[in-house]
Amino acid sequence: MEQRRLGVILSGVTGRMGTNQHLIRSVLAIIKQGGVKVSPELTLMPDPILVGRNENKLRALAEAHGPDAIGKPLRHTTDLDAVLASKDEEIFFDASLTQLRGNFVGKAIEAGKSIYCEKPTATTTAEALALAEKAERAGVKNGVVQDKLWLPGIRKLKMLIDQGFFGKILSVRGDFGYWVFTGEVDDQPAQRPSWNYREEDGGGIMVDMFCHWRYVIDNVFGPVASLVAHGNVDLDSRVDESGKAYKATADDSAYGIFLLEDGTVCQFNSSWCSRVRRDDLLTIQVDGTHGSAVAGLRECWVQPIAATPKPVWNPDIPQPIDFTANWSQVPNATEYDNAFKIQWEMFLRHVALDEPFRWSLREGAKGVQLAELGLQSWKNRQWVDVKPI
Repeated sequence: MEQRRLGVILSGVTGRMGTNQHLIRSVLAIIKQGGVKVSPELTLMPDPILVGRNENKLRALAEAHGPDAIGKPLRHTTDLDAVLASKDEEIFFDASLTQLRGNFVGKAIEAGKSIYCEKPTATTTAEALALAEKAERAGVKNGVVQDKLWLPGIRKLKMLIDQGFFGKILSVRGDFGYWVFTGEVDDQPAQRPSWNYREEDGGGIMVDMFCHWRYVIDNVFGPVASLVAHGNVDLDSRVDESGKAYKATADDSAYGIFLLEDGTVCQFNSSWCSRVRRDDLLTIQVDGTHGSAVAGLRECWVQPIAATPKPVWNPDIPQPIDFTANWSQVPNATEYDNAFKIQWEMFLRHVALDEPFRWSLREGAKGVQLAELGLQSWKNRQWVDVKPI
């Protein structure tokens, strides 16, 4: 069997998401499983090299996780220009700060690398589109992480839609978030990085989550036509990684109503200041003429019209209906792998075999557009239209 090596430059993976989801649970997991087997004769094997600005962090990461996957520390360097110049590296992946991404990805495009990166792809729609157009002109393959499309709960929702379970879909309601601790005295340490709460560093939940909601809505329910949004800085003081208090300037809650081209109403609430009393950190309820469903990250429950109870409003007596009782859990029809890993494998196949991969930098620009329009709607207190990209 032939094994084709794919040199992968991993930029900015010393952060929480980059380390856990992209390095450990995706690239190294692919190596440990023996690569991506595409036929009895061919396997694709990623060969990562870590790149960043902090030599100590890179070395610690390389030594901590390389031996378990490849039997020795991972390759690493602080010299981005040198590794981009190397013909041994075919793919450039970036999970660094959004404000740095355009420069890094732009250099990689000029070096002729295939591009894969986290979202948001830029801080403005114009910048995101310019990056997509640059990649298109250069003829390099490119993609953006849109991981939630491969979550088991979302996949089950899409299956129900494709099977016609809902009839006509009337509305979609998403609730996302949890309580992120401030790190203040007598409090628990924050479980998210401090830059998330500084607008000047690219933070803000609307910028972060509206990029997700764009690809989820577009791919599962249909194209977004217009929106109205509101955000809020709920907690204006937090403590950073060094224990120093700082002023939180970015929104940590965001509320959006998205009207689809077919008239369906989607509402998504996002908050880092919300205590969870639902089935998961993200739940999406879909109501249709023939039935409803509620999906979490992994599970999905359905209630067809035949099993729908008939409530009567009467606040003077205890509620006689157990509204959680008449729902059925959708069974696992297949094995569900890590969502990030699934998309990584698809991108590796796209690069090596030219298989289709439609989650491009242009698709990523649509997410930036929705976030930018959300901020505009919040600022101007008005509905705004979403123009095609």
